[in-house]
Amino acid sequence: MPQTPQLRLISSPPAAPQPARLVRTRAARKPLGQILLEAGAVDPGDLLRAVAMRDRQDLPLGDILQAHGWVAEADLMAALATQWDAEALDLIGQRPDPRLVDRLGAETCLRQAVLPWRRAGGATVIATARPDAFQALLPQLTAEFGPCAMALAPERDIHSALLASRQTRLVRKAEAQVPAELSCRGADAARSARVALALLVLLAAGLLLAPVLVLGTLLAWTLVTLLLAQGLKLAALLVMLRPHAPPSHSAERAPDGVLALPARHGRPDRLPMVSIMVPMFREHDIAPRLVQRLGRLDYPKELLDILLVIEEEDMVTRTALSAADLPHWMRTVVVPQGPIKTKPRALNFALNFCRGSIIGVYDAEDAPDADQIHKVVRRFAEAPEDVVCLQGILDFYNPRTNWLSRCFTVEYASWFRVVLPGIARMGLVVPLGGTTLFFRRGPLEELGGWDAHNVTEDADLGLRLARRGYRTELIHTVTGEEANCRALHWVKQRSRWQKGYAMTWGVHMRNPARLWRELGAWRMFGFQVMFLGSLTQSLLAPLLWTFWVLALGLPHAFAAALPGWMLPAMTALFLGSEAVNILCGLWAVRGPRHRHLMPWVPTLHLYHPLGTLSAWKALHEVVTKPFYWDKTQHGLFDGSHEEAEDEEVLVAPPPFAVPMPLPMPMPIPVPAASPQHPAPR
Repeated sequence: MPQTPQLRLISSPPAAPQPARLVRTRAARKPLGQILLEAGAVDPGDLLRAVAMRDRQDLPLGDILQAHGWVAEADLMAALATQWDAEALDLIGQRPDPRLVDRLGAETCLRQAVLPWRRAGGATVIATARPDAFQALLPQLTAEFGPCAMALAPERDIHSALLASRQTRLVRKAEAQVPAELSCRGADAARSARVALALLVLLAAGLLLAPVLVLGTLLAWTLVTLLLAQGLKLAALLVMLRPHAPPSHSAERAPDGVLALPARHGRPDRLPMVSIMVPMFREHDIAPRLVQRLGRLDYPKELLDILLVIEEEDMVTRTALSAADLPHWMRTVVVPQGPIKTKPRALNFALNFCRGSIIGVYDAEDAPDADQIHKVVRRFAEAPEDVVCLQGILDFYNPRTNWLSRCFTVEYASWFRVVLPGIARMGLVVPLGGTTLFFRRGPLEELGGWDAHNVTEDADLGLRLARRGYRTELIHTVTGEEANCRALHWVKQRSRWQKGYAMTWGVHMRNPARLWRELGAWRMFGFQVMFLGSLTQSLLAPLLWTFWVLALGLPHAFAAALPGWMLPAMTALFLGSEAVNILCGLWAVRGPRHRHLMPWVPTLHLYHPLGTLSAWKALHEVVTKPFYWDKTQHGLFDGSHEEAEDEEVLVAPPPFAVPMPLPMPMPIPVPAASPQHPAPR
C-alpha cells in the first residue's frame, strides 16, 4: 500500500522563494486524483464520480471529495502540498503577523480563504486553502505585498488564526456595517421616552379639554388607514387573480437529475455555490431534525454551504452541536460576545465566512422544499440584474395544533400567497420575511448587510433594497415552519415584529424628502400604508371596538356627533373590510394542503385583537428597550409528527367537525385589529 504523503510544516521562516516557484503551471502539476490514488487516500469509484461532478460544476476536485466525505482533510492537504510543491503551515502554533492581515483586510482574507502569514527572505508567505484560485489573486497580492510565496493550510485553521487576532474588529464591523443615517443604532432611548411622555400629556390634556375633537380626529385617522390598508390588500388579491406570464426560460435536468441552467453566450452556465446561514439560539435538540430537514435539499451537496450560526455564550446550542454528527457540507460559526445580541448582528458576522455567490437565510426549525435551491438558482439566472432578492413562501407544518395555530396558518397563507406577491407585482416595497431569503452576494454586501440594531432586520433590508433601486421577487417554493401556538409567545413574537416596523419607519423617515426621491410617489405611498398604517390600526383598534355597544342596543357617545351619512358609511367600510379578509383567506387556503382551514377563516375576526396587545407592548419597548430581542420559542409542537400530518392533509383532509360560532346581530360589524404584516422573523 503506498504511503500517504506527510505534511511539511513551516515552523521557522523559510528561505526566500523564487518567483518561478510561486505557482506551478498546470502542465507541470501532477493530477490531484492520481496523487490521492497512489497514496491510497481515495476510493477509485469515488474519485471517478468526483471527476464527473467537477467537469459539470467547475469546482475544485478536492472540494468535491471533501464535501462528500470521500477523502480525509489531512490526506487532501498532503496531496495538495505534493501537487503544488508548497509547504503546509502550522497556523495554530505560529500566529500570523497582524499588520499583514490588516493590509489586506480580515474580511477579504475570510472571503478568499487566504492569510498573509510572515515576511521571509524578501517575500510574503501567503497561506491559502484554495490553491486553484490562488493564481487569480496573485496580481492583487503582489500589488500589496510584493513577491509572494504560496503555502497551504486548512480553511478552518485560516479562520481560527484570523479570529484569534482580529475577532474584535470583525465583531465591531458586523455591528455597524449599515450607514448610521439608515440604522437604528443611533436611537436615543431617553429622548424617545421624553417624547412619548410629552405626547401622552398632550393626549390627556386634549381628552380633558376637547374630548370630541381629539377622539373624532383619532377615529377619522383609524378609518382612513383601515380603508387604505384594506384597499391595498384587495388590490393585491385582484392582481393575483389575473394570469401571470411564466418566465420565458426554463431549466433542464441532466440524466442524473442535476439542474442545468439556461445557455448563455453559447454554453450552459455552471451551478453556483450557495451559502445558507441558519442563526440558532438556545436550541438544545434541534440538530438531528435540522440535519434531516436540510438534508432533503436535492442541490448538489458539494455546492451547498450551510453555516450554523451560534452565539459564543450559548452553551446549550454549542453543546448540542458538538455532540451531533454534522455532514461535511455543514459547519458552525461562533459569533463572539458583544454589547448587543441580535440575529442581524450574527448574520453580518457569519457573512464573512460564506463561500457562495448566492446567500440564503433559514430559521432553525425550517423544512424547505427539496428543490428549493434549484428554483432559486434558476430564477437568479433568468432574472434581470436588478432582481437581487428572492423571497420564498413560508408555511406552517402544524396547523392542527390548536385554534391559534390554525389562524396563524391562514394569516401566513394570506400574507405570502396574496399580499406579498401582489404588492411585488404592483412594484411596491416588499418587506421581507426573516427566512427563505436569498440574495445576490454583491448587492447584499454593497448595502452593508443587515442593520444589527433592528429587531425586524428583514423588513428594513427590503426597504433599503428598494431605495437603492433593486427589486425583490416572490418565488413559488415553500418552507415549513412551526406555528406559534401559545398566546403569550404569539404576543411576544408579534410585538417584536411591530417594534421593528416602528423603528424602521422612524429611521427611514428621518429624511422624508430623500426617501420620496429614492422611492417615488407610488412606493412611498405603499410604504406609509404598510408600515405606519398597520401600526396605527393595531394601536387604535379599541376605538373601533367601542362601536360594539351599538350591536347591544346601547348608546354611543359619538353617535349624536356624527353626520347622518357617517354610520352607514362606517357600516359599509366594516363589512367590506371583513369581506376582503375572508376572500383573501379563502383564496390563500384553497389548495389541497390547507383546504381544511377554510371554515376557520371567519374566526380571524377573534384572532386579530391579539395584535392590539402586542402593539401596545411594542410601543412600550420602543421607548424602554429598543434593541431587546424577544426570542420566539420553538419546540412546543412535536416535530416528529410533521410528516404524518403533511400526508394526512394532502391525502384526505378531514371534514370540519367543530361548530362555527353563530354571528352576532350587529348593525355595524367592527373590524378587529388586523396585524397586517406577519412576515418578519
